Amino acid sequence: MTEVTERCAAFLSHAGWGCAERQALAGDASTRRYERLVQNGESAVLMIAPPDSGASTRDFARMATWLRERCYSPPALLAEDHVYGLLLLEDLGDALIARLIEDDPRRQPQFYSAATDFLSDLRRHSTPEFVKPLDGAALGALVALVPRWYLPGVGEAQNSAANALPEVVEAEYERISTGPLITSLRDFHSENLIWLPDRTGLARLGLLDFQDAVAAHPAYDLVSLLQDARRDVPEEIELNMVGRYVEANGEDPERFGAIYSLLGAQRALRIIGIFARLSLHRGKPRYLAHIPRVWRYLMRNLAHKSLERLAAAVSEGLPEPTPERIRRIEDQCGKHPTP
Repeated sequence: MTEVTERCAAFLSHAGWGCAERQALAGDASTRRYERLVQNGESAVLMIAPPDSGASTRDFARMATWLRERCYSPPALLAEDHVYGLLLLEDLGDALIARLIEDDPRRQPQFYSAATDFLSDLRRHSTPEFVKPLDGAALGALVALVPRWYLPGVGEAQNSAANALPEVVEAEYERISTGPLITSLRDFHSENLIWLPDRTGLARLGLLDFQDAVAAHPAYDLVSLLQDARRDVPEEIELNMVGRYVEANGEDPERFGAIYSLLGAQRALRIIGIFARLSLHRGKPRYLAHIPRVWRYLMRNLAHKSLERLAAAVSEGLPEPTPERIRRIEDQCGKHPTP
């Protein structure tokens, strides 16, 4: 037995789940692992996130508690061991909104309306003191992943335009952004949302993967939801949901459209860098299939009239992810063990 295996067994035994059947659940892009436990007709979920993996069960538990105190639906915390990075969680089930939409696309307006309304409600609450701000400097720094990973992955040399992208994003954010930051769950999209039809109101939206919550511009989670890196959201639904959010919160449509496009471009750049790194560094090539979609989001956002400077920097510094370039990244899968 490895130490992690021993600690899991002891943790589950102490929590009363020592005799449970354990089944691995599909993971995400992080280093966390999940297992479904079944015992005496009941189920729970085990999260395994050792501190040396870079994950934080403390952050998850703290944010889950904050969300539950506001009558939202993160998983309930059943047992915690933050020294070894173990959490026993309520099992919210398998009704991921992404899967429900795949089974019946006609339900998309229902689900996206519920998620958009959740974001409108979330902004009513004061931002918790323990979250860090995702301001212009932080947004810019995250874009550095693109020249660091995507350019060498596609066989292109570093260049001044690509290396200047963090500075440009920061400057554009400081120029366009207005108003206070609000609570942002940060990775808010259809694969992290579970439909709970037996609950009512906003509690019908089960929440996952919020341990990296930050204080960000109100448009950040909305663009994460509506420009989903893993699935195509119809543009009509995106436009309708943006309008729904703007109207519900008294936003100026023109100003909100500019910052929405900027944050959409920032997220697209960051995600392209992350997906390249996942393949090159961590040997996970499946994310490469999503890069063309994310690039399309990037081009659509950069078409906004207020983003000419950023559009010029991207045009000069980054090559389009053609099938040949994506294959080049895939051919190097797992061959870059150090950042």
